[in-house]
Amino acid sequence: MKYKVDVVRIRENSITLNGWAIGKSPDSKATFRVEDEKHNPIRFKHVATRRDDVSQIYFKQESSIEYGFDIQFPYERGKNYYLLIRCEGRQAKIKYNEELILKRSSVAHKRMEKIKDLMNMETVHVAMDFWKEHGLKALLVKSKHKLQGIDNDYDYSEWYELTKPTEEELAAQRKVVFDFEPLLSVVIPAYKTPERYLREMLDSILAQTYTNWEVCIADGSPRGEGLERVLKKYADRDRRIRYECLGCNRGIAGNTNAALDMARGDFVILADHDDTLPPHAFYEVVKAVNEQPGCQVIYSDEDKLDMDGQALFDPHFKPDFNPDLLTSVNYICHLFIIRQDLLKKVGGFRQEFDGAQDYDFIFRCTEAADKIYHIPKVLYHWRCHQNSTASNPESKMYAFEAGSRAIMAHYERMGIEAEKVEKGVDFGIYHTTFKIQGNPLISVIIPNKDHSQDLDLCVRSLMERSTYQNLEFIIVENNSTEKETFEWYEKMQAAHSNIRVVTWKEGFNYSAINNYGASFARGEYLLLLNNDTEMIEPDSIREMLGFCQREDVGIAGSRLLYGDDTIQHAGVVIGFGGIAGHTFIGLHKAENSYFHRAMCAQDYSAVTAACLMTKKSVFDAVGGLSTELAVAFNDIDYCMKVRALGKLVVYAPYSCFYHYESKSRGLEDTPEKVERFNREVAIFIRKWPDMIKNGDPYYNPNLTLRKSNFALRDLLKEKIGEPYDLKVYEQFAPEENAETEMSRKQEPEAVSAGSASEETDHEQQ
Repeated sequence: MKYKVDVVRIRENSITLNGWAIGKSPDSKATFRVEDEKHNPIRFKHVATRRDDVSQIYFKQESSIEYGFDIQFPYERGKNYYLLIRCEGRQAKIKYNEELILKRSSVAHKRMEKIKDLMNMETVHVAMDFWKEHGLKALLVKSKHKLQGIDNDYDYSEWYELTKPTEEELAAQRKVVFDFEPLLSVVIPAYKTPERYLREMLDSILAQTYTNWEVCIADGSPRGEGLERVLKKYADRDRRIRYECLGCNRGIAGNTNAALDMARGDFVILADHDDTLPPHAFYEVVKAVNEQPGCQVIYSDEDKLDMDGQALFDPHFKPDFNPDLLTSVNYICHLFIIRQDLLKKVGGFRQEFDGAQDYDFIFRCTEAADKIYHIPKVLYHWRCHQNSTASNPESKMYAFEAGSRAIMAHYERMGIEAEKVEKGVDFGIYHTTFKIQGNPLISVIIPNKDHSQDLDLCVRSLMERSTYQNLEFIIVENNSTEKETFEWYEKMQAAHSNIRVVTWKEGFNYSAINNYGASFARGEYLLLLNNDTEMIEPDSIREMLGFCQREDVGIAGSRLLYGDDTIQHAGVVIGFGGIAGHTFIGLHKAENSYFHRAMCAQDYSAVTAACLMTKKSVFDAVGGLSTELAVAFNDIDYCMKVRALGKLVVYAPYSCFYHYESKSRGLEDTPEKVERFNREVAIFIRKWPDMIKNGDPYYNPNLTLRKSNFALRDLLKEKIGEPYDLKVYEQFAPEENAETEMSRKQEPEAVSAGSASEETDHEQQ
């Protein structure tokens, strides 16, 4: 027998336990008993729950048997209690008292438990499976990150307590009078909801600091099994709470629509029957409505709430509206608010998408909305099992099939031709393959200074492996000195009609070199590519082209790996390290990233020009790369200029290359190079001050700028939303002159949306 109690909570007069227990056989069932300190039995409440995570780890399969348990029993302070678990003739006895519970809930104990978990046999088996599939180096990388997490990860519950509004702030919110105080309709479909959970949801609404709201509940429970007694009690207590007993289950879509029909508010808020809201949720929504006039759709960050309703975990800090991320995963989810007039326009939930009805609804709302606003605060607590996949995607396959159909329906309405939508890196994560329109020529521009072996590997990987072959190669010769380099040029040009070498005769300037190469391009699309790259996935070019062919997209970038299969680039965030940086650096390709972001197609502020595809027309429209940025941040700047045209910059994770970074570049190891780098930092800051100051819209102000792994901000080192202090670079800003001013006027004006990239390794010498 194996067991684990994940969560223990003391209430005023009760103890609640959440955990799991199994035997050697998947068919074995555990039984439970609770005793007082004299070993007399105590009456307790027991609810069996699904624990698909346990089933998968121990039995390598799903099981309909409910291995999880929620147990609640009466408690008197100062006394001892015992939980007895029996399974297959074996018994375990766990002692509980106030002192022990406090000790087990401490951060130190939790860290020790993490270490124990890393050392148990199940972890060993999982590690061995990972080793077999990905190799020893990958296992060592993953193990290192796990161990670092033990010491470095914030305890989210503690972090939340430090960041949530104080009682004084909540009191102040209650006194605020807004210019516009809309009626908020909270729409809740219910079905056989545990009374306790429904009460907690309604109590959390009653505790809101903003008071102009109504609750609309449609209960689809069968007659006699519903919640009418509880609902009537709350409705009698507060006239803002209204309900309808439907008498039968109309499905999640039908029950929700029944609740929507009851809504009279200016804005409608969607909520589940067993979740909770923090007391400032409605205040923040109304504050956003007043500060963002014309806003039709609003969503917030969220976290998870354990089944006992006491512990918060797994926060999801989201980006501002990100249409390509939304087609990869339903990242918006909760809290979701829609203006009533837009709701009437798009219609309610659709039965044919049951299982992903909210996903379909969010698509239709965001498609029709003129303005979408994201509140970067946790305004929703989603109840589920801690340390589990209680809502394991694989247990709801129908939901993900419905999700695929919702995505395809979205593409059809938007006029985007997609070949297929299939499972991505995990269930609930989607991978879209777009139809390639025609057979457009792509001009691959590769600056090169010597390093002919690297160049040969780069070019041949595309010529021999790529499933897309309508390519021309423009090699920009940049002051090479090695005989082998020129011999390679002659040989390859003689053998391949689609390879052309052009010579750059001036000093090194990455921007000018690429602009020069682009001037020879005949292709409709440009692929800027470093000579120290190698294509891994055969469909890499098609993946980028699929995005780039869309009218709303100006740039697509690839996932880049170091030679050891760890991530070198998975998108760029403005603000990382002060200016900009790559996401998820050093994470192994097989490791899970923050909400699977490394393997989700999504919009970013920038991607690296080490492998960047763009429309030739867009490249020309913004004047190519900015030559005043000779080495650093020129690709970030290019992305910023393209985004200023209203075009998206897309990260395409299924386009994958090796980037053997630093093989072909010099180091910033001389006073002249350091000064040049600092000068270019200053130029970038001057060009895009709003982005530096306000933060990257595709990141989140609650997440750190000091690491690339989307960790919580360290509140001792950085305030939420606060950028780095970059005043040190002011001394390096060049004096304005007529030439600089003229070139700036020719470039599109910056917008607050943003773009990024940080390559300083362009210099090939």
